[in-house]
Amino acid sequence: MDFTGKNVIITGGTTGIGFATAKAFIESGANVWITGRNAENLQKASNQIQSPKLTTVVSDTSQLAGITELEQAFAKTGNKLDVLFLNAGIGVFEPIIEVTEANFDSQFNTNVKGHFFTLQQFIPHLVDGASVLFTSSTAATAANLGTSIYSATKGALNKIAQIAANELADRKIRVNIISPGPITTPGLATVIPSEAQGMLAGATALQRLGDPDEIAKTVLFLASDAASFITGAEIVADGGYLTYALK
Repeated sequence: MDFTGKNVIITGGTTGIGFATAKAFIESGANVWITGRNAENLQKASNQIQSPKLTTVVSDTSQLAGITELEQAFAKTGNKLDVLFLNAGIGVFEPIIEVTEANFDSQFNTNVKGHFFTLQQFIPHLVDGASVLFTSSTAATAANLGTSIYSATKGALNKIAQIAANELADRKIRVNIISPGPITTPGLATVIPSEAQGMLAGATALQRLGDPDEIAKTVLFLASDAASFITGAEIVADGGYLTYALK
């Protein structure tokens, strides 16, 4: 897929799926902006990618001020935006009885409010025919113990994406959702001990965890002209996790 000359923004692009997708877009010719809350992590990502096509922006998109900083940084370039990949996300996993207001708010602020208002601020920058993508999760469909708030944020995100697909259709802007299953990312490692990851792999039909590069390929497909008739859709890339649970 050729993205030569296309402009792409990826929120949460320093590690995992966002980082892999940034690399893939750049290898396909795109100019890519990635965000992160931490300047050190952004520099580390930049050092690994080593491309003049990469721009890093310190931006905490869980806060409106951070979103404005990102919007202003992009606006100064005078470019229009071809792909907006709303990928930043956090998860805190605990039973309902232990959920705190702080953990509730932090997840909704990052996973829902941040994506909603980033989309809102960038709609004027999107070219007609642009692609908007949301990273959701199979957690929005499953009912795993300890995931009540995280799953709720992803369910809310899915509905925002579906409505956005309808509202932006008159400009031929396509809006889609990618819902990964268990993927070997630093985020997964923080919540699932290495000794338990084998059990998680065993819960998929393919009997393995996914790789961030596999999700990146799916994102590029959805952003490309090859997916020109796909909008308002949720693409599940989970190694058969959801259906394998029904066996």
